Amino acid sequence: MKTIQEELGGNPQDEMVQEFKKRAKSKKWNDKTAKAFHKELSRLERMNPQGADYSVQLNYIELLLDLPWNEYSKDKFDLTHAEKILNRDHYGLEKVKERILEHLAVLKLKGNMKSPIICLYGPPGVGKTSLGKSVAEALGRKYARMSLGGLRDEAEIRGHRKTYIGALPGRIIANIKKAGTSNPVFILDEIDKLGRDAHGDPSSAMLEVLDPEQNNTFYDNYVEMDYDLSNVMFIATANSLGSVHPALLDRMEIIEVNGYTVEEKIEIAKRHLQPRQIENNGLNKDQIKIGKGVLEKVIEDYTNESGVRNLEKRISKLIRHRAMEIAMKKDFTPTIQVDDLDTILGPSHAKDKYQDNDVAGVVTGLAWTPTGGDILFIETSLTKGKGKLTLTGNLGDVMKESAMLALEYLKSHSATIGIDQDVFDKWNVHVHVPAGATPKDGPSAGITILTALASAFTQRKVKKYLAMTGEITLRGKVLPVGGIQEKILAAKRANIKEIIISTKNEKDINEINPRYIKGLTFHYVDEMIEVVEKALTNQKVEEPLKVA
Repeated sequence: MKTIQEELGGNPQDEMVQEFKKRAKSKKWNDKTAKAFHKELSRLERMNPQGADYSVQLNYIELLLDLPWNEYSKDKFDLTHAEKILNRDHYGLEKVKERILEHLAVLKLKGNMKSPIICLYGPPGVGKTSLGKSVAEALGRKYARMSLGGLRDEAEIRGHRKTYIGALPGRIIANIKKAGTSNPVFILDEIDKLGRDAHGDPSSAMLEVLDPEQNNTFYDNYVEMDYDLSNVMFIATANSLGSVHPALLDRMEIIEVNGYTVEEKIEIAKRHLQPRQIENNGLNKDQIKIGKGVLEKVIEDYTNESGVRNLEKRISKLIRHRAMEIAMKKDFTPTIQVDDLDTILGPSHAKDKYQDNDVAGVVTGLAWTPTGGDILFIETSLTKGKGKLTLTGNLGDVMKESAMLALEYLKSHSATIGIDQDVFDKWNVHVHVPAGATPKDGPSAGITILTALASAFTQRKVKKYLAMTGEITLRGKVLPVGGIQEKILAAKRANIKEIIISTKNEKDINEINPRYIKGLTFHYVDEMIEVVEKALTNQKVEEPLKVA
C-alpha cells in the first residue's frame, strides 16, 4: 500500500501534516502553545484516518492554526480622522464620542493598554450597535459582533470539551477566528437579555471575558489553552441595567446613550435616514422632496420614542408611497407637504400633551420607561367615608408605598398646609394613574402623588404647565431620582414650562445641553413642604373640605 501511494505521488495524510507544520512556523505563539500544538499534531499522525476521533483531532488542529495568536491589526492614531468618522456616522452623542477619543489618545501615548470594557446603555434605536462599527472604522480594527439575546447555555461562551460529539469552540473564540486578529472591536449586543437555565449561568461565564485583569488568560473548554483577550475592545450594549448581573456591571464602564431631542431627530433624519431610505427604495433625490415642517410633524405626532427606529419606518413609508406613484405612472408633485401626511400615514397618534387641570387633585408627573421618558397624570378624588385609601392604575409596590407615605406626611403636617386634621377620618381617598394596562413602579412619582393629595384636600389648583419628579421620605425630604434627561425631554415634548425637582438632581440638569432645556424653568427643592408651596396656587376650585 505504501509503495502504491509513493508511486501515485505520496501519502495525502503525510502531505497534510507537512502542510500543518509549514503553517505552524509562521504562527506567533509562545513556547507553551507551540509545544501543545506539536504534541497534538504527532497524535494526529499516529491516528487511523478511518477512526471516529480522527476528524475531531483534525478540526482541533485546524482551529489552533486558524486562530490569530498574538496577531494584531495596526491601530490608526489619527484622532482628527477618528473624530470625523464618529461625527459623520452619528449626530449628537457627544459624551460617547469623547470617551472613545480619550481611549484612542491614551493608546497613542502609551502604545499599549488593557482595552476598557465599555457598556453603552440606553433606549432602543439610539445607535448603540452602529456606534461599534464606527469605532472599529475609526480605530482601523476588524469588527466582530455577538448577540447575547436569549443565550442560556454557558458552553456558548466557553465552548464544549472535545470529548463530546459535535464539540465546538465558544462563540467568543469563533468570532476572534472569524475576525482574523486578536484585537478586534467586539460588540456584545443585548447583554441585559442573557438568560439562564439548567446548563449554567452565561452571565457568570461572561465575568472572565469582561474582566481586564483575567481575560489575558481566557480559557475555552474546546481550545484547552489560555487565550489572550486583553487587547480586544469589548463594547456591550443594554437597554436596561436592572437585569444585568451586579458583578458584570462592576467590570464595565457604563456610558449612558440618551434619547434624542426633536431638533436632533430632524438632523438625523435629514443626514442619515432620508438618504438611506431613498436609496433602499430605488428612487433618486429629484423624485421625492420632504417639505418644511413634515419631519417635525412626523416626529411629534407619529412616533413616541427616544431613538429613531420608528421615525425611519415612517420615512420609509413616505418614500414607498412615492415609489408606488411612480411605478403606477400617477401624476405627483415632487414635494411631500404636511397636508399629505394624513393620506399617506393615516391619522396621527398624538402623544400625551399637557392637559389643562381645572380640577383639583390632578398633577402631571415625569416617568422613565425603557423606550425613553414620558409624562403621566396622577388623579385624586375624595368621597365621604372613613378615611380609606384606594390606589388603581396597575401600580407596583414602591408606588403604592409612596402614596401611603404622602398621605401620612399630609396628616402629620396638616396644620402647616391648612387642612383640618379630622378631614382624613371622614373622607375616602382614591388615587388613579391612567393607562392602566401599563405596569408602573418606582419612587419617582412620590412628590407628584403628594401634590395631587394636597391639591384634593385643600381644593387648590395646581399651577398650569407644571410637572415634577422626585422621591419622598417620612421625614419630609425630597430625594433625587434617575433618568433625568429622558424625563426632561418628555416634558419638553409635552409643552411643559416648569419642573419641580430635587436639589441633588441639579448636577444632572447641568449636564444636559442648554439648547435642549431652553424655555424650561426649574424649581429645586429639598423639603416636601416646598413642593406643595411651589405647586399649588391660591386659586380654589371649591371651598376647603369640611368635616361631615
